[in-house]
Amino acid sequence: MNGERIALLFPGQGSQAVGMGRDLAERFPAAQAVFEQADEALGFALSTLMWEGPAEELTLTVNAQPALLTHSAAVWAVLKDADLDVVCAGGHSLGEFSAYHAAGALSFADAVRTVRRRGELMLESGNARPGTMSAVLGLDDEVVEGVCREASTEDSVVVPANFNSPGQVVVSGDVAAVERVGPMLVSAGAKKVQGLVVSGAFHSPLMQVSQAGLQAQLDSIDFAAPAFPVVSNVTAHPVTDADEAKSLLVDQLVSPVRWTHSVRTMLQMGAERFLEVGTGKVLIGMLKRIDKAAEGRGLALGTAEAIEAYLNGSA
Repeated sequence: MNGERIALLFPGQGSQAVGMGRDLAERFPAAQAVFEQADEALGFALSTLMWEGPAEELTLTVNAQPALLTHSAAVWAVLKDADLDVVCAGGHSLGEFSAYHAAGALSFADAVRTVRRRGELMLESGNARPGTMSAVLGLDDEVVEGVCREASTEDSVVVPANFNSPGQVVVSGDVAAVERVGPMLVSAGAKKVQGLVVSGAFHSPLMQVSQAGLQAQLDSIDFAAPAFPVVSNVTAHPVTDADEAKSLLVDQLVSPVRWTHSVRTMLQMGAERFLEVGTGKVLIGMLKRIDKAAEGRGLALGTAEAIEAYLNGSA
């Protein structure tokens, strides 16, 4: 549309909210069909949980992951027939699966079952070796990496898990190590270190026991080459090969989300407009902090109103 070269962005865990996607189902038959497929594929009423809550249950990783993917898929079901010049896509953690679905690499039923399984595996990992995460504001990536190395011991580790934007990094690891690194980061100049409410140490070595299960799940489904490049969280490089995509999705469990560099890669690929496909506008909010060249180029498309405005050319 309008000749814009588009990068699709797909949100990850933390963006979920009760009521997500309900207006899409009421307005667009294509979106309604996605919610019905989700309920059928999972064998329970995910759509009811998304629209009515309770919030505590929706926030559980085993529910939040399929809910976020379903909302993104419902939005994409409405957008995909528009004349969009998509040059690339990327997703934050869980959102990378949504990106591959949008790129035609895997069916929606397989995608929603896969991320449900991913959530189960991550929860099991968290129970087997309890961990936690904290957001760190106001420090360079390299400083956070160095302090994490200093705070880690052989049996208690903490690592950077999300490089979200300059000055915003999330660290992850064993509870004792994350508690230990907080004051050290403040001493190094962090403006704030805030603990996060999570069920495990995502994107850290503590998730290693999840990898075999996710590999087995990915090997059990049809996974094709994406129709447009998907920028990997692990490498921040575009991926067009199915086997490479699957391998990197498994690696992603224990690797940091390199979101800052991923967005810069999309800009280098010629992206002129960034569309956040799904719940919230967290990723759009990060754009201007990542690169001034991206400021003002983002649009969140998660509601029926926003989608209609965009398709009508008024957004």
